[in-house]
Amino acid sequence: MKMHFEGSSNVTLLFDFWDVRGPAGMVLSALVVLMLTVIYELLKVWKVSVGKQKLSFISRPPGPVSFSSEPSCCAPVINYQEGGSSLTNSPSEISLAPTENTTTTADTTAAAKKSLLLHCLQCAIHILQVTLGYMLMLCIMSYNVWIFLGVIVGSGLGYYLGWLFL
Repeated sequence: MKMHFEGSSNVTLLFDFWDVRGPAGMVLSALVVLMLTVIYELLKVWKVSVGKQKLSFISRPPGPVSFSSEPSCCAPVINYQEGGSSLTNSPSEISLAPTENTTTTADTTAAAKKSLLLHCLQCAIHILQVTLGYMLMLCIMSYNVWIFLGVIVGSGLGYYLGWLFL
């Protein structure tokens, strides 16, 4: 196998059945590689946009934060009432008062599920992107100038088109 670039129209790409013989086959193969590279670049953009959506669910607080209107737990509270419990107005009793409502918990659960689904989608996109990237690298390792140019032009075109989608 030659380890330098050549401009031949005879090359085998990725698999034995993708055996290019002749100029027409080389043009078609370069266009296929160009399209695969555009898809690769669009997958990168899609993964970033899914990541941004996922971060919006993580960085946003799950709901309104409610504070108790009772006195602070650090403030001394000494009230002695006849016949009543001495812990009624103590700081420990105040700290046990419920401060959340149940709707924010349901919103938090829904946001966590959506964030998990977005993470799974981002993982699947990443697997596709890595697989396609290695396939394109193997195409370049055929050391054919026309296939190399197809990858370079496809990368530029895919980056340009991906920028339009952001």
